[in-house]
Amino acid sequence: MSLPYTCVLWDVDGTIVDASVGILRRLTISLERLGLPAPTEAELTHWIGPPMFESFQTQAHLSPEEAEKAVAHYRELGKADGYTTDVRLYPGVADLIHELHDRGVPQATASSKPEVQVKAILEHFGLAPLFASITGATADERTLGRKADIVAEALRRLEAQGIDVSRPVLIGDRHHDVEGGTERGVPVIFVDWGFSSPGEAEGAVAEAADIEALRALVLPAA
Repeated sequence: MSLPYTCVLWDVDGTIVDASVGILRRLTISLERLGLPAPTEAELTHWIGPPMFESFQTQAHLSPEEAEKAVAHYRELGKADGYTTDVRLYPGVADLIHELHDRGVPQATASSKPEVQVKAILEHFGLAPLFASITGATADERTLGRKADIVAEALRRLEAQGIDVSRPVLIGDRHHDVEGGTERGVPVIFVDWGFSSPGEAEGAVAEAADIEALRALVLPAA
């Protein structure tokens, strides 16, 4: 039985890993530095997913210039942490990544997180060798930050390696993933264990409540 997709693109935050503890800590420090209140754990869901440059504007109501400075400070804190502090894998996701690799399905990340951080996280968990391409945002989140552009870049890098990108799929947990994939003609499987709010899965080709449901979608039984 042929597999449904020739390559799999993964979002990272909220899909492969939960980095919310560290994100909340760094946001708290960054916002307090500006004299602004820190988000609550409940409000954190609105911050995770979009580029931080965008979130500082929409959630903290900063100007683009202020947001750029806030992001720079936020990234300095992350670099000091080593990018992997307070990051955990979602149960079963690493196993599925291994299974896809073993079945010969090329994988790439398509993350709004800066690429240097994505690489550090995947290396930390021993998953980096399983990905044909690790694609994320540029450090400033402006040169390459839109989800649609990151998806396009991930596909470009795979295609440059001679990988078949005729039937790609993006796995993600936010409406930005759905919108970005749709803009590039890439179907999206929406996972429910991330940071989404009700209704964000609209437009996805499928929704997975747990890892077993996701496995059945990308690696159906023969």
